Amino acid sequence: MRVLVVEDERLLADTIAEGLRRFSMAVDVCYDGAQALDRVGVHGYDVVVLDRDLPVVHGDEVCAAVIGTGGEARVLMLTAAADVNDRVAGLGLGADDYLTKPFAFAELVARVQALSRRARPALPPVLEHGGVVLDLPRHQASRDGRFLPLSPKEFAVLEVLMRAEGTVVSAEELLEKAWDEHADPFTNAVRVAMMTLRRKLGEPPLIETVPGAGYRFGS
Repeated sequence: MRVLVVEDERLLADTIAEGLRRFSMAVDVCYDGAQALDRVGVHGYDVVVLDRDLPVVHGDEVCAAVIGTGGEARVLMLTAAADVNDRVAGLGLGADDYLTKPFAFAELVARVQALSRRARPALPPVLEHGGVVLDLPRHQASRDGRFLPLSPKEFAVLEVLMRAEGTVVSAEELLEKAWDEHADPFTNAVRVAMMTLRRKLGEPPLIETVPGAGYRFGS
């Protein structure tokens, strides 16, 4: 899952991003609305966590731009305004969910995960194939009942592969969906993550390398 956090309070923005990364999400961060418009025009996000009262470009305009792209990004709007009229106005702009500050981080994570499952087509919270069970809400993985001690990045890579349902996923697509914008496209991070993931999954092998194309998950 790739998430964009747009929040002008830098400490809060960085704290949210770091917390979401612990749940295997690739997270980019912007501190004003203009930066957010630039990112939305370049990357395909699953969820945008958006502060409404932003400098440079207001959050309402950013929300409209996200909706206007016609993509599958879901918008979780954050605001200090708890008045019901403010919440109604935010949802009226096209936001999918609304969370007032201060908030419990566990609730934020749960709402982001729920929004990601609203992608078209709807995605299940638990993925199963070839004896592998990936429980997204609990952030747990197992194979044939054996717990898999995956790192956040390994978990994210496995999720992308399992969601592809047997189709080939390129290294570039993995970088786009499982890493943030700071990932070096020429890095060997994908190859290293794939190597450790295969080792933890064990035998028989479940991840196939398709020469010149990428990787495929299958039984």
